[in-house]
Amino acid sequence: MRTNDRFEWVVRGLVVVFAVAMLVVGALFYGFIRDLTAGYRKEASAVINGAIFTAKYNEMVLVKDIDVFSLCEHHLLPFFGKCHVAYIPKTKILGLSKIVRLVEMYSRRLQVQERLTEQIAETLKRAVQPRGVGVVIEAYHFCMMMRGVEKQNSKAVTSAMLGVFHSRPEIRSEFLQLIRTTL
Repeated sequence: MRTNDRFEWVVRGLVVVFAVAMLVVGALFYGFIRDLTAGYRKEASAVINGAIFTAKYNEMVLVKDIDVFSLCEHHLLPFFGKCHVAYIPKTKILGLSKIVRLVEMYSRRLQVQERLTEQIAETLKRAVQPRGVGVVIEAYHFCMMMRGVEKQNSKAVTSAMLGVFHSRPEIRSEFLQLIRTTL
C-alpha cells in the first residue's frame, strides 16, 4: 500500500469516527438542552391544573428553599440556588406543590434571574388574586464563576414584592425574616 493510499485511508477513517462522535454528542446535547428548556413546553394553567381552592385564610403562605436550576440566556451557562415564594390569600389558596411546579416551569427556560423572579410572582398573583406576593431568589451564576469576574462565592439576590408585600414594610420584613429562619 502506498503512502498516499494509507493517508487517504486514515483520513477517511477519522472522518467516519468524527461523524459518529458528532452524532452521539449531538444526541446528548439535544437531550441536555431539551431537559433544561422543558418549561417552554408547559403552560401555567396546565401546571396549576385546577388546584385553586376557596379558603378563609388571611395569613402568609410561604414555600421556601425551593431548588432552582436554570440556564442563563446570555451565556448559556447554568445558574442555581434557592427560591422563596410567599403570598397572603384573599379568598383563594393554591396547592403548595403547584408553587414549586411553577418555579420549576419558569426556571426550565433560558432565563435571567430578574425575569424569573417576576414571572413567578406575576403568575401567582394572576392565579389566586392574593393581597400580595413576595418572591426572593438567591442564586450562583456560572457566568460569574467561570468567566468574566470569576468570583466563586458571589450570589445574586432578586426580589419581587407585589401588593401588601410592596406597600406594607412590616409584611415584607416578616417575609424576609421567615426565609432566613431555619427549623
